[in-house]
Amino acid sequence: MAPSPAFSPLYRQIKALLLKSLEAREWRPGEAIPSEQELAARFGVSQGTVRKAIDELVAENLLVRKQGKGTFVVSHSDPRQFYRFLRLRRDDGEWVQATSVPIDCWRAKAGQEASRILQIPLGSPIVIFRRVLRFAQKPLVLDEIYLPGDLFAAFSLDALKEWRGSLYSFFENRFGVRMVRAEERLKAVAADRVTAEVLGVGERSPLLFVERVTYTYNNRPVEWRKGFYATESYHYYNELT
Repeated sequence: MAPSPAFSPLYRQIKALLLKSLEAREWRPGEAIPSEQELAARFGVSQGTVRKAIDELVAENLLVRKQGKGTFVVSHSDPRQFYRFLRLRRDDGEWVQATSVPIDCWRAKAGQEASRILQIPLGSPIVIFRRVLRFAQKPLVLDEIYLPGDLFAAFSLDALKEWRGSLYSFFENRFGVRMVRAEERLKAVAADRVTAEVLGVGERSPLLFVERVTYTYNNRPVEWRKGFYATESYHYYNELT
């Protein structure tokens, strides 16, 4: 006997439709989505069903409710989003505003590893750039970032240098690519000569290596990042709930 199709609760079906609208940029980051009443009429379901679908999207940090104003698409331009993906904190517990300093940029063809991680064909065009994050004028992070060329064909170092917001708000505003979640792997490494020079530490000094893959809607990987963190007076902070 053939297996029967898996049952999907109605609110999950509505959630999937809302995600399709978000992915299609029907409602852009920072914009309000229609009211629960309007969405219920659009989909032919109850407001309670719509509310439950929205509740899950809020919990996943894709939407945000603003008291008395409605429900909005979360945007990386919102200052409250700044520390969602940047987890370096000073040892006294204080968050310090980071300054991004782009270094260089080049284009290449995806090798085996980039092809696998970004889920693009081998030899596809990719954009690679490096930047330093400075905390209180001190260089603490060296990032090397790989992006799919089809999404970031117009990427330029000059445009990034002129940008005054976060990197993810740059991706969101200039390319329409919104980062919605990330996976990271952390391990201790020794600084090589180039990294040591950039971060102003001794060669072979201990660094924290953070490898990140970031996803947009529909679970598509759109950023592969290799970061080297100098943590002499800082630590990587994560809250587990």
